[in-house]
Amino acid sequence: MKKIGLVGWRGMVGSVLMARMREEKDFDLVEPFFFTTSQAGQSSPEVAGQTSVLIEAFDIAALKDMDIIITCQGSNYTNDVYYKLRRSGWNGFWIDAASALRMKDHAVITLDPVNLKLIQDSLVNGVKDFIGGNCTVSLMLMGLGGLFKANLVEWASAMTYQAASGAGAVHMRELILQMGAISSSVETLIDSPELGILDIDKAVTQCMQSEQFPLANWGFPLAGSILPWIGDAKENGQSGEEWKNEAETNKILGNVQGAISLDGLCVRIGAMRCHSQALTIKMRENVSVADIEDLILEGNPWSAIVPNEKHASLERLTPAAIAGSLTVPVGRIRKMNIGDRYLSAFTAGDQLLWGAAEPLRRMLRVVLDYLG
Repeated sequence: MKKIGLVGWRGMVGSVLMARMREEKDFDLVEPFFFTTSQAGQSSPEVAGQTSVLIEAFDIAALKDMDIIITCQGSNYTNDVYYKLRRSGWNGFWIDAASALRMKDHAVITLDPVNLKLIQDSLVNGVKDFIGGNCTVSLMLMGLGGLFKANLVEWASAMTYQAASGAGAVHMRELILQMGAISSSVETLIDSPELGILDIDKAVTQCMQSEQFPLANWGFPLAGSILPWIGDAKENGQSGEEWKNEAETNKILGNVQGAISLDGLCVRIGAMRCHSQALTIKMRENVSVADIEDLILEGNPWSAIVPNEKHASLERLTPAAIAGSLTVPVGRIRKMNIGDRYLSAFTAGDQLLWGAAEPLRRMLRVVLDYLG
């Protein structure tokens, strides 16, 4: 069995990865070793009824003994350890959830339901670094990959509605604290018949604007509001998250030439888990909605069509409906009034699954199949 080192398995993405590996019995195929940045020497998680000792995550000699390393520890860890490990002569497979190596020439962004052939060709050509993609990019391609595979997308604008989970566990906790603060601020008012809703709304606004409102991580109110910027600023006025849309999509698809233009705005909303996005797509040709839906369903087994109807959309096309599911529903599909080649669509997906952990787990399987 191949030796696999797991780093960052305690965090949010790592916990989801561990759960999925147990569900899919991936641990039956490997000899796992668990690394830690803070608890070396303590007991590891139980696998197949056995535990081992946690290994120091910065121990290059120990890491060098692994055939495959999967890390969900973040970019700081990758930047600190990866290059030291490669310089030490390690020639194993590095599978990473962090963004640090995504756009490097020696790395492939892994999303095998969309770019399996590119991954397989890269393995044959000696590529050893496989990196999980940006969450909204991966979810867009999981939902609408069939249209990209058919080369029907001339350009697209994605307006994202990104959940707190994309920022990490401490941000999710703070969102809950913000919700609680708002609720507490009107607890004695909400059931008072003599108070109008504008009085209650005023109290909520005062709470959100007070110095006591929990802002240590977000910096601004998210509960009861939105944050219209995610990521660092780029010179062209995009946020870093918006820049990734075009850059990463084309890398995933292997578009060395003839890159597809993608743009849009990325917005943080008060959902706990699951990202959504509204898309305006210009098609290369006029294709019927029925054929478009067929292509979406043919893209991969996890895409699902939600009829463009009010009840179906509200019932099946929301973060609340799909949290914890591998299904990526696509709805609000219609030809737009601006022309027959302009398509509207709305999709949602679990950021912690296809947006983070699942591509890493599946990449492990691809590597194991390649190694035989």
